[in-house]
Amino acid sequence: MTDPTRGVLYPERLPRFTRIAPEGAASALVEWFWIPEWDLPDGVVSRQPVLGYPAANLVVEAGTVTLWGATTRASERELRGSGWAVGALLKPAAYARLSDAPGALVDAHIVLDEPELSRYVSGAMPDLDAAAAAMSAWLVARVGPPTSDARLANAMADLLMGDPAILRLDDAAERLRVSVRTLQRLAHRIVGVSPAAMIRRRRLQEAAQRVREDPAAPLAEIAAELGYADQAHLANDFRAVLGLTATDYRADR
Repeated sequence: MTDPTRGVLYPERLPRFTRIAPEGAASALVEWFWIPEWDLPDGVVSRQPVLGYPAANLVVEAGTVTLWGATTRASERELRGSGWAVGALLKPAAYARLSDAPGALVDAHIVLDEPELSRYVSGAMPDLDAAAAAMSAWLVARVGPPTSDARLANAMADLLMGDPAILRLDDAAERLRVSVRTLQRLAHRIVGVSPAAMIRRRRLQEAAQRVREDPAAPLAEIAAELGYADQAHLANDFRAVLGLTATDYRADR
């Protein structure tokens, strides 16, 4: 599994937050389940900036089931009072069966009419493993086994999201033994964003994690190791997506 705090810009501000690996047939449909739980004093607000993965999320919370598409920018969630959410970071194989138009859900979401899923997950909480198992069972029954295209899309996402050696789309196409054009079509049809955008997001997540965890590392060195042209390119990427530079982010910690 990917590092449990990658994509979380300020992990020290998190409430209780758990990531659970899928098991069995669900492993072809879900990267991991994520479950925040919070209980804040009256008047206290916890702001949680997140640089999300270039993938969809299925979320059960407060009796509502929501399908969130891939994102192109950072987002922020305000937590108040007490509550929980059970989310699944979906693999393309699952997303392709839950949405007919992934591109239309980029930076957007829809509420799904799935009371059975909400009831199963809510009934399992606060047992986190049981809640993840309930969502797993629903997804396996609802989505079914992946098609050949879905399996290829999963393999593409695994490479682009998880392999730091993949810096260009050509690298992924060569590894998967398909054409660049095939991966481009597949990503737009099943994920909703381009493969290049997926690589850029993973690279920015890695950069943010390096900046956060290694305050002494020179930004120019981080930029070079992650395939940026130079430090200015890294700063521009930070500013465009996060609204601040890597230097600002480091100073804010």
